Amino acid sequence: MEYIRVTSIEDANFASMHKMMSSIFPPEEVLAFELWKEPIGDPDIHVYVAIHDGAVVGATEYRYYPDLRVAMTDFTIIGVSNLGVGRFLYLNRSKDLRRLEQESDTLSIGMFAEIYKPHAVTSLRFGNVIAMHPAVRREVLSHLGYRKLDFPYVHPSWDHAGKAVTELDLGFLSADEEAETVDAALVSRFLKKYYEALPNRPREWEEMIAKLDEMETVNLAPL
Repeated sequence: MEYIRVTSIEDANFASMHKMMSSIFPPEEVLAFELWKEPIGDPDIHVYVAIHDGAVVGATEYRYYPDLRVAMTDFTIIGVSNLGVGRFLYLNRSKDLRRLEQESDTLSIGMFAEIYKPHAVTSLRFGNVIAMHPAVRREVLSHLGYRKLDFPYVHPSWDHAGKAVTELDLGFLSADEEAETVDAALVSRFLKKYYEALPNRPREWEEMIAKLDEMETVNLAPL
């Protein structure tokens, strides 16, 4: 299997990845094909595909913020079962994130990830790939060490409709396994930075940020 970076929507691997993504995730979670042109060319946004026998069988997107010393896993897609795609993506992403830390002379304090609530999306098939079912993914992320940030989470829809998406928790993988809280100011700064690319942010999101700005810490709870 090959781990190949995609930096243009003109790349045939991008078309394959976007098709796979659209078959896995709900429409409001998928940025339209043409709207990827600018972000995928951003050197700070890392999009990689897993190639097996010439075909895209998985993908991941992530970023690292040296000023905040946190990473974000935007998505991980397993398109084909029984090939070890998940482990392959995890190991290569981890290696690349360590490289980004070293290049910025920083030490990461953790990584964010949005995690579906299985009971909230029971009607969605997630591409009929069992490994992508929210219940499976949630347990895998818990096993890796992720916990949820214990506050009502909402995010703006990626279809630019400005809809409030509430079917997810915001998870955090702390470098300090003993940590029980995360600085609320860090969470707020991260979310403001992460969603600055979406001009249509719903009222519910703005209210959530305002509440975070009034808090000192956010508890870490089991997934």
